[in-house]
Amino acid sequence: MARFVEREIRAYLDCGILANGFLRVHCDDCGCDRLVGFSCKGRGFCPSCGGRRMADTAAHLVEWVLPEVPVRQWVLTLPYPLRLPCAWDAQLTSAILRVFLRSLFADQRRRAKQIHGIRNGQCAAVTSIQRFGSALNLTPHFHSLVLDGVYAGPAHSPGPFLPLPPPETADVARVMAGTARRLMRLVEDRRQCAGLDDDVAEDDPLLATLMAASIQSRIATGPEAGQRWRRLGDRVDPADEDDTDEPPPRCVREGGMSLHADVAVPARDRKRLERLCRYVARPPIAIDRLEALPDGRLAYRLKARWRDGTTHVLMERHELLERLAPLIPPPRAHQVRYHGLLAPCASGRDRVVPRPAVSAGAGVVGSAALAGDPAEQLEEANHRACSNEPAPSSAESSQRSMNGENSANPDLHTDRATTNAADDDAKPNRGDAPSKVRAQRTLWADLLQRVFEVDALCCPRCGGRMRVLAAITEADIAQRILACLNLPTRAPPLAASRPRGRTRGWPAHEAPGAAETDASWAAFEFDQSTPAEWDVGA
Repeated sequence: MARFVEREIRAYLDCGILANGFLRVHCDDCGCDRLVGFSCKGRGFCPSCGGRRMADTAAHLVEWVLPEVPVRQWVLTLPYPLRLPCAWDAQLTSAILRVFLRSLFADQRRRAKQIHGIRNGQCAAVTSIQRFGSALNLTPHFHSLVLDGVYAGPAHSPGPFLPLPPPETADVARVMAGTARRLMRLVEDRRQCAGLDDDVAEDDPLLATLMAASIQSRIATGPEAGQRWRRLGDRVDPADEDDTDEPPPRCVREGGMSLHADVAVPARDRKRLERLCRYVARPPIAIDRLEALPDGRLAYRLKARWRDGTTHVLMERHELLERLAPLIPPPRAHQVRYHGLLAPCASGRDRVVPRPAVSAGAGVVGSAALAGDPAEQLEEANHRACSNEPAPSSAESSQRSMNGENSANPDLHTDRATTNAADDDAKPNRGDAPSKVRAQRTLWADLLQRVFEVDALCCPRCGGRMRVLAAITEADIAQRILACLNLPTRAPPLAASRPRGRTRGWPAHEAPGAAETDASWAAFEFDQSTPAEWDVGA
């Protein structure tokens, strides 16, 4: 197995385990103490860390990246022959994404020339690369949040934003045709130069087997290897028998590819835009859709019923791991990309993105807090809890100012001369060391309350505000503290992937044994979600 996959799985097993370190949170009103375990901060399939990353990414895109203009979501699904190479090769993924956006931006400029009479309009987009489908199958595809219009003027000094009417199905088909044409040339060039299908099998045969089985919706290992996934609900409702197989509006399917562009968010609807950003940045697995059956198997509920009536996918416990391993992205492969005027290297980016005003006396989050240091992240939360200051809203935390020439946003006009003068005053002298003012990041407690409506700093007993007393990062010290509190000093044992007492379908030499488990850990035998926080009393 690839080293990054093993590292991700081992980190997930240690996620939220108090024996590896924790935060001690105290309430001054009632004296209640709580222990909060550290997360693994994984970027693979961890539901807890993926949910936090989803909330952070959505807040960052809405408040600091995407301007208050209409935004449309373009979803491109790749054909089956390209899914396995694209899931393994990050460079191929980047090349395919560039091909798609090149066709899309060309069509937007063509329509802007026909409607507004401008040439060389400036486009912008943010793309989230997803590797998973609704059934935990490997399906690399792109979710591109494209500004539904163009900016007039050159790239270094973009002018007003000119919105475009919603694209027709013919426009989507034109983008699909251009993407398919350029994609064929790309594939032919790669096959002639370095090959396209041999890299995965040569580097990691086991991971290649798991990926291929996940793409084909087949079982990878065990006595049932090669068979189709077990499913529930294979009966179609009579009311749906007359449904046609026609695609929805603004959706084109051709040659194993599909392009969907029917979801749009109007300008200034930031709440809906944030929900869309959370959707494109969500983790692959949802715990509320996974349930254990009485016979020991697992059932994963689909978001929408398939055309054949399937509502659930059945799997053994070890098969769940087989389906999660291919979904882990390779290292050093960014899952969120910025294009056009929103690219980090774009010269006119500062004239387009929101620019919240940062006062001179405002605190700036340090590098340790941005890197995820628990003590630095919650220092401001402690101050706010002690002073009873309310959490800042999204409107208060970021006062957006855009280009004063933007005709689509008349309420956001600013004096360009005043802004430039303020920027010149803030610039350091030549003899001074260069300094960068970083924007203040939203705290995790505020993100949880903003997205999940859960106040992490609210005392469960009296409802008061809690503050962090200490951050225990060394495992030996954490274990000694847990021993003094009569709490488990080690992680619960892993549950057997092949439950005892049910050996049907397994060879005799692979049948699970009947080894006894320590009675003190009986309650944790099949519970891998150890509570991240424990109430340790007053």
